[in-house]
Amino acid sequence: MAVLSVANLAMSVGHRVLLDGVNLTLNDGERVALVGRNGCGKSCLLRALAGEDAPAHSGQIQWRRRATIGYLPQNPSLDVSRTLRAEAADAVAEVSRLHEQLDAVAQDMASAEGASLEALMRRYEKIEHDFEAMDGYAVEHRIDATLHGLGLGTDLYDVPVPALSGGQRCRLALAKLLIAEPDAILLDEPTNHLDIEGRTWLESFLAEYRGCVLLVSHDRYLLDRVVHDIYELEVGRLVRYPGNYSAYRELRQQRRLADQRAYDRQQDAIKRERAFISRYRAGQRARQAKGREKKLNRMVRDEGLERPVELNEINIHLAPTRRSGDIVIRAEHIAKGYGDRQLFENLDLELVRGDRLGLIGPNGVGKTTLVRCLLGEQAADTGTVRVGAQVDCGYYRQGHEGLDVQQTVIEYLQRERSSTEQEARDTAGAFLFSDEDQDTL
Repeated sequence: MAVLSVANLAMSVGHRVLLDGVNLTLNDGERVALVGRNGCGKSCLLRALAGEDAPAHSGQIQWRRRATIGYLPQNPSLDVSRTLRAEAADAVAEVSRLHEQLDAVAQDMASAEGASLEALMRRYEKIEHDFEAMDGYAVEHRIDATLHGLGLGTDLYDVPVPALSGGQRCRLALAKLLIAEPDAILLDEPTNHLDIEGRTWLESFLAEYRGCVLLVSHDRYLLDRVVHDIYELEVGRLVRYPGNYSAYRELRQQRRLADQRAYDRQQDAIKRERAFISRYRAGQRARQAKGREKKLNRMVRDEGLERPVELNEINIHLAPTRRSGDIVIRAEHIAKGYGDRQLFENLDLELVRGDRLGLIGPNGVGKTTLVRCLLGEQAADTGTVRVGAQVDCGYYRQGHEGLDVQQTVIEYLQRERSSTEQEARDTAGAFLFSDEDQDTL
């Protein structure tokens, strides 16, 4: 049965068309991914489906009557007056309310007699029926299992929401949505703040979820293991590809080759017709040429194929402005902790020019802290860190701190790279910023 039906959905921002006659149907149990290049309108489409603030649109969005919808935006909001555990439990507030009613009725039954007791027993039976229908006796286990699965252990239960890191807040918002178990889940980049164990747990959860799932993600491993269909948003239109991400890549390449060949054949036919029309426009075959011209114009108008869209790929070459020394960073016997919690100690690390090093581990073990200590942004408790001669360090932060939102893309690149405007535009273009985007705040 269809949970969601979308018909002829169109959406624009200024003169830019994001959606142009989009059609989509989601049924119970379906797990579907929405892919496409950054900025093509995927998040706007999710917000529109969720009934959130989105650009004005036309067309029809129809949810099944009484369907419950869970939506996880990229920047979720939480109640800052609660602790982590209390905020997670708010996802099933109705179950908690029924539990409180059961306790209250049970207390009243202890002192009631006769008809009053019978009425209370009938009320208790009704409330308990509703409580069991919502799987109330398993709620506490569900909350704990979901929090632990996403890397939010019991040591964080009593931490106020404002004291959580940005990644922890995002994981809490995801946990809250999953605990609620809505009929439809809309997820926008759900794995951004998950470690490997958290991603594995989420994959298993979504693969077994009884409701329907629509997710936006660039995580090809998640898409390979979870979804049944891929919808690509391309120049305002949705193209469906059955199967997971690997199947999508293969089918997409085949479709593009077929579309290009069909387009080339049609263009060759149009050129032949125009050559004939131009050659015989005057003379004995003028009437035939005129008739073929009318037929060609109708065909181009009604049946003409659009040139297949070729999406640009990032093509960059990053080279250091100067040669550094052989030793890039050397750390000796460094340690860092907070209170009674020791993140790392007696750690030695040496990076040599040309090295490629990956740093992995569960969330919260101190990976970011270690990086900041190596860069000198945070002091280690003990030990020494030395940066090599003529080493320029670039740091891509999780929260993108340091970005000046009052500057355009070009202004920011010129400031950071001390480059000319043309050099900044070449760099922005290599990262697929359009001409319009380059002058946007």
